[in-house]
Amino acid sequence: QVQLVESGGGLVQAGGSLRLSCAASGRTFSSYNMAWFRQAPGKERQFVAAINWSGGITYYTNSVKGRFTISRDNAKNTVNLQMNSLIPEDTANYYCAADESLSRLRIDSGYDYWGQGTQVTVSS
Repeated sequence: QVQLVESGGGLVQAGGSLRLSCAASGRTFSSYNMAWFRQAPGKERQFVAAINWSGGITYYTNSVKGRFTISRDNAKNTVNLQMNSLIPEDTANYYCAADESLSRLRIDSGYDYWGQGTQVTVSS
């Protein structure tokens, strides 16, 4: 099992940057594929990005391609989301997720483990 704790959220102006981090507990972090989802008020949780267990393969939703970068450090049990050129539509609660399979990587039911989330607010 793995426990996840997100950090790094906050308030930023449009065009700015934030770096989210997710710290994982457990000795088998490197066996998990990791992802970031987000949920805005009144909307369903949405896939943002995912990275495979080794860090060699990444996936992004179209709206963040070229602006967001997902990365991981298996030695430190962390996964990060670097968010640049932020826009107000990026405002949401951002969640870190983990699963041993990537068979359903773009839907939230494809992940067994979740953090509590960190709020990102982008002002116009």
